[in-house]
Amino acid sequence: MGIFDFAQICLNGHIINAATQTCPYLNRKFCKECGAVAITECPNCNSKIEGEVDPKGEWDAVSYEVPSYCSDCGNPFPWAVSKIEVALEFTQELENISDVEKEILSKSIDDIIRDTPKTELVATRFKKIISKVGKPSLEAFKTILIDIATEKAKGILGLW
Repeated sequence: MGIFDFAQICLNGHIINAATQTCPYLNRKFCKECGAVAITECPNCNSKIEGEVDPKGEWDAVSYEVPSYCSDCGNPFPWAVSKIEVALEFTQELENISDVEKEILSKSIDDIIRDTPKTELVATRFKKIISKVGKPSLEAFKTILIDIATEKAKGILGLW
């Protein structure tokens, strides 16, 4: 099982401290990368944000992945909400696809960021549509989705 700690993450999703209890001297009020407020609890339910898990007594914050959703209430964290909003807005800016395709992409994002029974179908459909846009737009979209897409969707979309 290992030792479980709690994390401190800024509102934009930068890791401040993946082990707030074990290494409290790393805690900060604000992010040194973007200046955003650093939080240790879910804004929706006030549960502590899951941090580093140490199975062998050796902390390795490099392997810590910022969660997108709270494991206690299921709501997305602020950084995930921001990335979802950016992805939705970005779909409307894409060129070389129809308004219907833009709508399909927008509706697909929820199944790309959550592992649902529809994720594989939606990610395949998403990849087909997104292949019509120019390379700069495609690369920008990948950058937006890389942090919030499920592992299954990342594999289908080629985000690895």
